[in-house]
Amino acid sequence: MSNSATDQLLDEQKMSDAAAELQKYKDLIATADDEKSRLVLERAETEDEKKKAQQEYEELQAIEDKITGQFNKDLRELQEEIKSLDQVNQDLERELQDLQKKLSMKREETASLQQKFKIKAEIPVKRMKFTHVETEEMEERDEDVACVFTVTQRPSLLLKGGQALITFEEENVAEQIRRLPKCSVACDKTKMDVKPYPLTLEPSVKFEVHIKVSKKSIKFSNAPPILPEERMRDRLEVSFSKPSRGGGEVKNVDYDKQSGTGRITFVNTGVAENLVLREKFPVDTSTDLMVDLLPLYEYQLKKFQTYSGVPNRTVLLGGIQEVMDEEDLQDHLEIHFQKPSNYGGEVQTIKYIPDGKSWTAFFSDDNDETEG
Repeated sequence: MSNSATDQLLDEQKMSDAAAELQKYKDLIATADDEKSRLVLERAETEDEKKKAQQEYEELQAIEDKITGQFNKDLRELQEEIKSLDQVNQDLERELQDLQKKLSMKREETASLQQKFKIKAEIPVKRMKFTHVETEEMEERDEDVACVFTVTQRPSLLLKGGQALITFEEENVAEQIRRLPKCSVACDKTKMDVKPYPLTLEPSVKFEVHIKVSKKSIKFSNAPPILPEERMRDRLEVSFSKPSRGGGEVKNVDYDKQSGTGRITFVNTGVAENLVLREKFPVDTSTDLMVDLLPLYEYQLKKFQTYSGVPNRTVLLGGIQEVMDEEDLQDHLEIHFQKPSNYGGEVQTIKYIPDGKSWTAFFSDDNDETEG
């Protein structure tokens, strides 16, 4: 084979290789174009997704901002409400403290008034005489037992240590002693100055309690409405009508189902008085019912009077020093104030209170003695 043919073959071979190489590059370019298109498409999709994600993020951010704003608003309102409640609580605490102070003052005032108007009930002793006799028929006309109690508050005075009360037979003697600025009392080898004071007693009260106790009616309690109201009335009337239980003919039945209390009125006297002594009574119901019995009475307060006691014959002595024992010192005081030369007179009573002690002196009418 000649050189020209060989060269031609070589050229053809190179051309073939170049064409193959060219086709390879074309294929690579086509593949690159396809990849580029795919990447462009993916990028476009990514951009859409990014925009969508950005939009969703912005929407979520707006919702979060809205929720945060609402939360902050609610928080501020709650804080303001808490602050307002704290202020109200402080105001209530101050009001409570003020009310507690007022209550304490009222209690002290009440205790003072209770001490001031502390009363002692006394049944006056009266002489009685026989007047007439009443038959049973006459007694039955009177359906009530009437009685009157006189209640008197006795004025009192708290005596402290180093004080004494002295009562003279004559008012003018006490008046003379009260005018003296001081009294020098001789006690063995020493002298002691005591000061006389006038007495001021708190107002006292006196009244009468008029009581009427029914001889035909009694009260009962602890009677709940186990049965309907009308049946309860019937069972009460039947039970209290039985003589075997101490009852008698019933005139009227009053019953309050709300409180379980009422009143039984009998035709004759004596039944109510006997039943009251038993204090309890069985009533025939579906269950064992035992009611409590009480007397039926009315009371009125009459002749209420206030008065201020003035012990004109009594003098309060203060500034007494304990220079000797109690009895000797009281004797020296009595001796001193009995002497006319000391502007004194006959002493009816005297009571000395040594240091460290206190007594309460009670006063009654001038005809009675002072009690300590």
